Amino acid sequence: MNIIVPIKQVPDLVEELEVDSSGKALDKEWLKFRINEFDDHALEEALLLKEDLGGTVTVIALDGDDVDKALYTAAAKGADKLIKVTGVDAELDNHKAAKALASVIKDMDYDLILTGVQAVDDLDGQLPVLLAEYLGLPHIEVVTGVKVDGNVATVQKEFSGGIVGEYEVDLPAVLGIQAARETPRYVPVAKVRRAMRSAEIEEVNATVDDASSALTVERMFKPETGGGAEFLTGSVDEIAAKIVELIKSKI
Repeated sequence: MNIIVPIKQVPDLVEELEVDSSGKALDKEWLKFRINEFDDHALEEALLLKEDLGGTVTVIALDGDDVDKALYTAAAKGADKLIKVTGVDAELDNHKAAKALASVIKDMDYDLILTGVQAVDDLDGQLPVLLAEYLGLPHIEVVTGVKVDGNVATVQKEFSGGIVGEYEVDLPAVLGIQAARETPRYVPVAKVRRAMRSAEIEEVNATVDDASSALTVERMFKPETGGGAEFLTGSVDEIAAKIVELIKSKI
């Protein structure tokens, strides 16, 4: 079972985020990056499948801020091969990113591709379906469970309202992982440093032709703060009357 896991570096949301002078992007001067949470779940699911079935896990990422560290962290967790895609901008939208990844993956040997269902910096959830389209593969998104038997994967797909559907898909296929069966494993810094000394990152150049982009950022801003809550006091009848007046004033 050979599994490929594309990963992406995203801003660490625990940090204070600032908008740059263009008003359309984040100021990256002091910004810290980390692996996208859903990609981390995809990697964990890949490692669990490897432990169950044997095989290899290959992690691939577009070149960008701290991407080497993310790849070495994947190696410390158990990934067998690391690939960094150069020649393209790591901030490509998902259409172009999928095309760049597909241009590299198409010549690789794989049975399954696991991606995060979405990234926290765009939340459009398009990478899995676009990657599947460019590779000519079936795909299922919002996946919370994967079992493989031969050339068929049985997949649990989550719907709104807590409903879960079960599907069978022929391999190879692309799955957008919502959550792994287990919490993504933690690796200490010392183990990552050992991986940096022993693991190798293969660099593969890719080019992207004109792939249509669905989203254009027109403005980025912090949410506006309101004036705070208003507490109503008095008897039940008085409070009810005040609520009626407030509702009338908003109509």
